[in-house]
Amino acid sequence: MTSPSTSPDPAADPANDGTFNMGTIGAGLAFAASLGELTEALRRGGPAATAVVQAPPGTGKTTLVPPLLANLASGAAGTNAGLRIVVTQPRRVAARAAARRLAALDGSRLGDRVGYTVRGERQAGPGTLVEFVTPGILLRRLLDDPGLETTGAVILDEVHERGLETDLLLGMLTEVRQLRGDLTLVAMSATLDAPRFAALIGEAQIGDHDGGGPAPVVDCPSALYPLDVEWVPAAVPRLDGRGVTRAFLDHVADTAAAAHGHAGVGTDALVFVPGAWEVSQVAARLRGRAAPGTEVLELHGRVSPSEQDRAVSGRGPGGPARIIVSTDLAESSLTVPGVRLVIDSGLTREPRRDASRGMSGLVTVSCSRASAEQRAGRAARQGPGRAVRCYDQRTFGAAPAHVTAEITVADLTGTALVLACWGSPGGRGLALPDAPPKATMDEAVEVLRELGAVDRDGLATGLGRTLSRVPADPRLARALLDGAAAVGHRAAAEAVALVAGDQPAPGADLTRLLATLRTGKDPAARRWTEDVGRMETVARKESAAVVPSILTAPVTGPEAVGVVVALAFPDRVARRVPGEGPERYLLSSGTRAGLPAGSPLSGHEWLAVAEVSRAEGRDAAGTGAVIRSAAPISADTAEAAGRHLLTDTVQARFSQGRVTARRERRLGAIGLSSTPVRPSAAEGRAAVATALGKEGLGTIGWSTAADTLRRRLALLRRELGDPWPDVSEPALLARLDTWLGPELEALAGGASTGGIDLTDPLRRLLPWPAAARLAELVPEWLEVPSGSRVRIDYPEVPDQASDDGGRPVVAVKLQECFGWTDTPRLVDGRVPVLFHLLSPARRPLAVTDDLASFWSGPYAQVRAEMRGRYPKHPWPEDPWTASATARTKGRK
Repeated sequence: MTSPSTSPDPAADPANDGTFNMGTIGAGLAFAASLGELTEALRRGGPAATAVVQAPPGTGKTTLVPPLLANLASGAAGTNAGLRIVVTQPRRVAARAAARRLAALDGSRLGDRVGYTVRGERQAGPGTLVEFVTPGILLRRLLDDPGLETTGAVILDEVHERGLETDLLLGMLTEVRQLRGDLTLVAMSATLDAPRFAALIGEAQIGDHDGGGPAPVVDCPSALYPLDVEWVPAAVPRLDGRGVTRAFLDHVADTAAAAHGHAGVGTDALVFVPGAWEVSQVAARLRGRAAPGTEVLELHGRVSPSEQDRAVSGRGPGGPARIIVSTDLAESSLTVPGVRLVIDSGLTREPRRDASRGMSGLVTVSCSRASAEQRAGRAARQGPGRAVRCYDQRTFGAAPAHVTAEITVADLTGTALVLACWGSPGGRGLALPDAPPKATMDEAVEVLRELGAVDRDGLATGLGRTLSRVPADPRLARALLDGAAAVGHRAAAEAVALVAGDQPAPGADLTRLLATLRTGKDPAARRWTEDVGRMETVARKESAAVVPSILTAPVTGPEAVGVVVALAFPDRVARRVPGEGPERYLLSSGTRAGLPAGSPLSGHEWLAVAEVSRAEGRDAAGTGAVIRSAAPISADTAEAAGRHLLTDTVQARFSQGRVTARRERRLGAIGLSSTPVRPSAAEGRAAVATALGKEGLGTIGWSTAADTLRRRLALLRRELGDPWPDVSEPALLARLDTWLGPELEALAGGASTGGIDLTDPLRRLLPWPAAARLAELVPEWLEVPSGSRVRIDYPEVPDQASDDGGRPVVAVKLQECFGWTDTPRLVDGRVPVLFHLLSPARRPLAVTDDLASFWSGPYAQVRAEMRGRYPKHPWPEDPWTASATARTKGRK
């Protein structure tokens, strides 16, 4: 076809048969020029065609591709006729906005031919041809109806955002196509990742239409008008240990106010910041600095649907100029009409998992370069625009090229349950854009096993399928059922909806948030109330799965929230750390975390923590982690909820020379009680062995005799090898029972190390009959010519028996060695003794292992220097024939 407005093709023009008028809908949209190419690509693919649409935001792909597919299905030969076109949008506000725009262009009432379904809200009916949904809605439909029998085509929009649920849908839908053979699948991307997705969905081509190659890619050139990019970096850091700095947010607001003031009358601006808190801070500052009459709007997931719709709708004729402060919600999945100015903080929130602490949450990072380009492009969709980046070009260049795939960094417990229900445990056999990290997935599957949601093979149990129908994390879903027995269906539903929602708890106090939502005055109260109704319905319907309450008595009142949270996350039950302030807590998982400053929860002995994350953006009482939401509980509730974490053990320790023991009751890492007890022999032996393994044999202590014997044996081992024993520390520790058994028993029974000498235990290692030559090979003493017996100082024992180590040393006065020409050698002549020849004051004069060479050479210089200093001692010219002596000249 040559033009979407002139061709008689039913994919382009209405024929009074209920199809969409593509000419009217596509007027002024850049992607209208690509409709012919997409039509041909889909027709070549047959009833199970695939395609990837690559088009920048604002070109009209979200508006045009769904009605095109509906027209093609209507004109098909009975295969997909009458089946619905389902379009996923990553965010609720985007799904509503896209449906509203298409219905308006079609001239139909929203909910008739064009509708939407998001969590808690539905505008669609039996006659709906195009339905916009969030990925989570479509995932639940797939689990309930794996064949998607009423759906003729699925369009996955914004796949480049790499949302976890969208990635799962890509893999699951390729399997559905293989089963059905008549499901059209289109992926739409705003970035250059299109070839990757084309290869992925093309792997499952049906029939001979495409030969099994990659799906066709339909491109659309950018529809940008001229765009000026300006760099206005702040003189203050963007981030610190607490998150986004207030000084940087002030810079963003001031930059936005100044830029908007110079942009001309009637210009609308879009300001990008990473999260809802930052949106409110920047918006508040802008309201005091923007030009008079300027309307400042907030756009993020926590504002009410009506406020979201108001922000993304164009202002009417004569309306005030607007500054919309948004999270990345407005980055690519929806178009905000009228924007000619973009102010970009260059920051975004991405999920991250801290495996060492068992925490998951959102962290603030630099947005990808692709995201920055999409943000800037928002200013030039409908006319020349200007983008101001509140950071420098170096920061832009250091940012990642694309957004991080959520599947690689997020908690995967809910994902693992979806995969188990789908029949692909852990994602095995599923064509996913990125494989989930094995360690994270294994951990998630283990959580599901503990919940009873999967069997030994990783497949979903009946309970697991029940939990998958609850729109919440599987742990919260299980707590909904179990908590109903403890606090009642309604209270359990309220608590789960509270935690599953995205409303921040003031001061981390969930009970306070619950009280606020119950009044109905909070903007999020309506959606929360609807969630509660759905949760309560599930809890009552699945009453057969509810186990008897683990509590001795029903719980009512404020503590009900804490009970449900503790049931969901027993590893996050927390106890205040004594002596460290009222804000510091230890979780049963072992993580230390702090409450935000001024939290009303401060001082409570026990808390059930729903969310904990790395200390970013708020105070964490110096612990490195912050409690985002929690509720107080009693000690009995804490122990009941974490009953599988309870331990009652005797902890024996060997310290300060003795074995002591205490009976300790613990809830995970939290100590409950500690009482002194007498250890058993086995406990004592284990404590001694553990202490020796950590601190070495020095814990017992080496006497002089034991140390000397060990050094002598080490030299023999080094020079002769077997059968002489290896007496290095690792070797001795590895065979404690062989040589130290009786002493270990004595220590385990309460004896002190003060009464133990390691000399006799070491003798147990002597090899017989070779040990008979011990004194001959490595004597303790050496008799020198003066008649004195001098102790031989053997080298220290090396860490490994094969080390070269040192030499045996004899330190003796020089005068005691006169006449000694042959240097003594040990170990059958293998090792010469190293002499430290000393002055009469026992200061070193020379070091040698060749006495003959010393007497004939260096001795003359030593004599010249020393005879005047020590005149009472002999310094003969001829040391070869002089009598050795330990005395002065006048003494005999």
